[in-house]
Formats: sequence, structure tokens, C-alpha cells
Amino acid sequence: MTTDSELYTYVNNKKMRRGHTTGTCAAAASKAAAEAVLSGKPVKNVRIATPKGIVLDLPVEDLTFDSTHGRCAVRKDGGDDIDATHGALVYSDVTLTESGIDIDGGTGVGRVTRKGLDQPPGNAAINRVPRAMIREALEDVAQSHSYGGGFSAVISVPEGEEIAGKTFNPRLGIVGGISILGTSGIVEPMSETALIDTIRAEMNVRAAEGRKVLLVVPGNYGKDFSQNIPGIDADTAVKCSNFVGEMLDHACELGVDVVLVSNMGKMVKLAGGIMNTHSRNADARMEILAANAAVAGASMSTVVDIMGCISTDDALEAIDSEGLVPAVSGLLMEKIEYHMNHRTGGRIRTAAVMFSSVYGLLGKTSLADGMLDEVRAWERGERR
Repeated sequence: MTTDSELYTYVNNKKMRRGHTTGTCAAAASKAAAEAVLSGKPVKNVRIATPKGIVLDLPVEDLTFDSTHGRCAVRKDGGDDIDATHGALVYSDVTLTESGIDIDGGTGVGRVTRKGLDQPPGNAAINRVPRAMIREALEDVAQSHSYGGGFSAVISVPEGEEIAGKTFNPRLGIVGGISILGTSGIVEPMSETALIDTIRAEMNVRAAEGRKVLLVVPGNYGKDFSQNIPGIDADTAVKCSNFVGEMLDHACELGVDVVLVSNMGKMVKLAGGIMNTHSRNADARMEILAANAAVAGASMSTVVDIMGCISTDDALEAIDSEGLVPAVSGLLMEKIEYHMNHRTGGRIRTAAVMFSSVYGLLGKTSLADGMLDEVRAWERGERR
């Protein structure tokens, strides 16, 4: 029986409910459908063991079966980490076969079209761990009924194609639906792991295309600014959100260089060595700006004004009142370059471009122009 401590966890001192992944749903639905076929009896609930070690008892929906085929669904539950797939029904159509276990995707499950993802091009976007869970669930049912034949399991999500439009799948080259995901089988509330995994997957796709320099932006502001850089296709940019450090770590693993284009709000934190730019982790923007303004020669009254600012654009206005925006930006870019190179240990080349929505381009690190030229060359088809 699942305990309260397994169903709940604490995030930022708040009790939050765990959920279960689409992979867990697919495995549970497969197990229930196979059980109904081999036992000849309806199944209302199914027990499924997750890789995390938590055993779940999940309700089965929309079950139909006969002596050779069964179909049913288990509903995705994101717990307190609601995402686009929360509440979706994940179906499994299980058919008895002569031997082996064949797993594929049906309606609403995406199909992989690019290299660098968990599955090769042409395969259904059912990741490795969910596939293993489905296989293990079917083997358990076969063993319990002394069944020596095989199974075909087709996973489908009727709403999958619509849901996929709200996910990263189109950017990753997964067409026609969602991915069946999960490494632990459990959805952790406010999970950073899932987002970091998505960032890594997008980087894998770009690297698999043969790119040696990745254009990276935290989000839409960076993408919009990149779109105005001549010769740059911002649609190819990898979005790293707040996870600059994890992005750089994975770039080192892949052996690809990185150009980060970001607004000042996040870059200022990077100038202070803050590699996770979410305000929950750190917000020393005004302290960093005030210190660098002082080094650049700002008056004490301006330094005090900066410390009282709420936004970096407000702080820039105070800095601009003494004509020090170029000097302060230059100091920041030097520190950003240092901290990016420190994080990567020099294993890859890094560059950064910093801008403000009010003041426009503010600065570039020493390698930025050359590396942007390499990105442009790739876009022109000059690929060595």
C-alpha cells in the first residue's frame, strides 16, 4: 500500500502531492488490458511498480476485451505539478501474439523524425524507461497466468496531437502527438528535472544535426532579440530557461560551443556567478550593478539610487545619467565571460550577448562576433 510519505513531498516547505508519468499510465494500461484478456475478467484497478520503488494502485477506465485483445486507459495525474498532459487518458491496445513483446505508438503518440533523442528516427516517441516498464508489466501478467505467447501493445492518447502543440515536441522534431515519458515513473511537484531533461533533449537534437556552435536563449525575449541579429535563425535557438549552469554542463558533455543571448535581467546574475537565474535561488541584480557602477566611477548617490531600483532598466537609467552604460556593460561582460569559462573549465568555447528591452544591445564577450559568424555560416549551408 502506498504511504502518505510516498504520495507527498515538500517543496520550499510546502506539502505537495506527487503524480505519475505518462510512462506509468502506459505500463499500467498495458498490464490491465493483458490481465483482462488472460483472466477473462474485468479489471477495475491495477497495481504497478514504478522505477522509483513506489507501488501505485491506479483506476482503469474504458476497458473492452475479448479472448485475444484488450483495450483500456489510465488517466495521467500530474499531482501538484500540472502540465499539458495532466488528465489525459493514456490507452493501451494489447493483442496476444505467438511470441515476443512488440511496443508501438498509435493515435496521439508522436513519431521521432530527428537524431539525438531517446528513440531513433521512425520510432514512436515512447522513451526507453516507459518501454521497459511496459515490457515488465506484460511479462508479470504472462508469468502469473503461465502464458507462453507474446504481446503487441500499441499506446495511444486521443488528445495527444492537440496537447503536443503545448509542449516542446514540435521543436524537437517529434510529430503527431506527445511523448510517453518518465524515468522514475513518478511526477515530482515543481520538478526541475523534467525541464532540464527537455533542455538536454533539445541540445541533443541540435548537436545531432552536426552543429558545432549552439545558439541558446533563456526564453522568448532572447529569441526575439536574436531574430533581429542579421543572418541568425532564432527558431533554431535552444531555450535554457533559468538553467544556465546545467546547459553549459551538457554542452561540455556534447562537445559543442555555446553563444548565449539574453536580456540584462538574467545576465547580471551570471556576472555574479549565479548559474540558476530563478529569483527563488538568488536575486543580487542591484548589488552586482551597484558594485560595477562604483568601479566604473559612479557617484555615491547613483550607487544608492541603483540599490533602490526594482528593475535592471531602472538601474540602467540611473547609470545612464552619468554616461556610464558602456563602461558598466563592459565590466559585466568581462565577468560573464569569466564565469562561463570557469563553469566549463575551458572544455568548450563560450560567448554571450547582453541586451536591454529599452537600451538595446549592451555588450558582447570577446568571442561572440566570431561564434555568431559560425552560426551564420551553418545557416548558409557552409558546414564543415
